[in-house]
Amino acid sequence: MPERVTHSTSISPAITAVTAADFGTVAALAETIWRSHYPAMISMAQIDFMLARRYTPERLSRYLDAADCWLELLTVDGIPVGYCSYALTDARQDMKLQELYLLPDYRGLGLGSFMLRHVEAQARRRSCTALMLTVNKDNADAFAVYRHAGFNVREEAVFDIGNGFVMDDYVMVKSW
Repeated sequence: MPERVTHSTSISPAITAVTAADFGTVAALAETIWRSHYPAMISMAQIDFMLARRYTPERLSRYLDAADCWLELLTVDGIPVGYCSYALTDARQDMKLQELYLLPDYRGLGLGSFMLRHVEAQARRRSCTALMLTVNKDNADAFAVYRHAGFNVREEAVFDIGNGFVMDDYVMVKSW
């Protein structure tokens, strides 16, 4: 685990495209982040199920050389501390923020906002008119961050993800 940073620490964040060599890093980040953040919202069984489905090399490889979806690694001074993924929607005028995750010790430093601004810039660059996302209804911290960044709730939705599990989310959108 990377050394804890403080607000007074000068940091140098960078976002780079994930390569196949980074798959293990992304999976390890997900394991740490999800197991520290989600137990208050969903069961450990659901966390295990979702991690096992999302972070396999086969699943992550869909981002390599894709023209419509991206997975990127956030590093601070060369240390991997988070990741984000995003994709064009079927309608192509919207981009969906699929994931935005940051190690607990790196929260509160503006790095989540840094990644969010990056994804928004990528959406604008691709002539999208909105960025949308889903957030667990019990994820109050993330919900507050997205509201502060200009996202509004478009709808509430329950998604069946298999194995008897659901995601009970807000669908949020930011248009420009």
